Amino acid sequence: MDGQNSGSICSRPHGTGTHGRKKEKKIPDRVTLKKEIGLLSACTIIIGNIIGSGIFISPKGVLEHSGSVGVALVVWVLGGCIAALGSLCYAELGVTIPKSGGDYSYVTEIFGGLTGFLLLWSAVLIMYPTTLAVIALTFSSYILQPVFPNCVPPYMATRMLSATCLLLLTWVNCSSVRMATRIQDVFTVGKLMALGLIIVVGLVQIFNGNYEALTPQVAFSLERTPSVGQIALAFLQASFAFSGWNFLNYVTEEVVEPRRNLPRAIYISIPLVTFVYTLTNIAYFSSMSPEELLSSNAVAVGKGRKGAVMCNTKTDKACIWRRSLMNQTFGEKLLGMFSVIMPISVALSTFGGINGYLFTSSRLCFSGAREGHLPSLLAMIHYKKCTPIPALLVCCTATIIILCIGETHNLINYVSFINYLSYGVTIAGLLYYRWKKPNLYRPIKVNLLVPVCYLMFWAVLLGFSLYSEPVVCGVGLVIMLTGVPVYFLGVHWKEKPKCIYNFIERATHVGQRLCFVVFPQLDPIELASPPEWTDRSSGRGSVSVNS
Repeated sequence: MDGQNSGSICSRPHGTGTHGRKKEKKIPDRVTLKKEIGLLSACTIIIGNIIGSGIFISPKGVLEHSGSVGVALVVWVLGGCIAALGSLCYAELGVTIPKSGGDYSYVTEIFGGLTGFLLLWSAVLIMYPTTLAVIALTFSSYILQPVFPNCVPPYMATRMLSATCLLLLTWVNCSSVRMATRIQDVFTVGKLMALGLIIVVGLVQIFNGNYEALTPQVAFSLERTPSVGQIALAFLQASFAFSGWNFLNYVTEEVVEPRRNLPRAIYISIPLVTFVYTLTNIAYFSSMSPEELLSSNAVAVGKGRKGAVMCNTKTDKACIWRRSLMNQTFGEKLLGMFSVIMPISVALSTFGGINGYLFTSSRLCFSGAREGHLPSLLAMIHYKKCTPIPALLVCCTATIIILCIGETHNLINYVSFINYLSYGVTIAGLLYYRWKKPNLYRPIKVNLLVPVCYLMFWAVLLGFSLYSEPVVCGVGLVIMLTGVPVYFLGVHWKEKPKCIYNFIERATHVGQRLCFVVFPQLDPIELASPPEWTDRSSGRGSVSVNS
């Protein structure tokens, strides 16, 4: 299964026969990222990062803006279709430019260093630490819910538990890639089982005749006709619930046979999540009237990353606390004494989400350092465990700092716009790369209608985001553009004073000694038989797509 036949080595193989020893001589010892993500783990990375707390807290926003149950269900289905269009584009990019780092690597390769650095800057500085912090706070709030049943959990208790969870999962990810992927596998299965329970309960309600809200006459009855802007906002709510569909592209180099398994994982995961999301909403509507769902204070109204949506309150802890009410309503109404399963299910969901974000965001830091956009220490891995320990420690430290700051929701709202912007820039890059290098070998080549349709939909939603939240979008752009002087001073400026280089060298040396890390070694097999990144117009192939 995952990675057992990856052909990647971190330490000397232990063969016993003469024939095995002869083969070993051809493959010297290497310290490199191990290919331990097979098809199963690839699917769980996508599913686990998409399914966070969003499906438990987002239905109200979609229903409120769409105006009816029927339109809300259509929005959820079409939201999955749009995510599928985007993931197909990323599948082409992932096998054409098989580098870890996702959006950042593709944009850097296509548009150059500055554009890529701006995406990297906003992601590493704010986006991923803030998202991790909010998901960790959601986890701690649900875990502490039974301890504080009638009040908001104490501020310090939620922060301490969140930090403990982050430290534990950082240790796991530093210790072993296989252990991290197994945790992702287990908790993704747990998420699906939790949603499966909701779906089964909803189906039982339907079979018992409680489906009046789902009949076409009632489902599509509109008390008010939603405007185009309202429908766009409903899609925006759903699209953020589907965020995470591109995260496998951040770890492409650790996927076993990425040209086969990356697109397969996408083709399996996105339809499965869309199917589960739609059935979950049907289950909600079979058990709760639209009025009950809309009157619940559980669902935060606004836009943001999954598990980190904009709240109606100014205090994030109160907002997170109220999110549990819809799940309590559903659970207590249908599960009775077993209603405690609902908060536990959300806690398990968010725990797996933290692990997935840590795993993928650390690879983004690793890729950025390898391109020279971040300190070189972050491009090093443990000499035995082959894990990017410095990058993981940076992600964990940045998240704990955000936890201490406290205003997590304001920050995530600012950068969620940049995150959505990066999707469109990356897919626009696919079209530009087709024009720039038309004869480049592409194992997967999607129809041009796929990126064009996605970009049209993306432009509409982006326009309504700018219209409805101009301040939030503007601050997000300012945060992103602060990376411009950093890029020219830190990356573009090559003739720095010698004292700066000496300081960086000493700091890197100390970091290496503390973390026992070295630069990864190239695979001699891949050097002997490089992949066919061939521009057939020139008749040349190389190990870099810059050929």
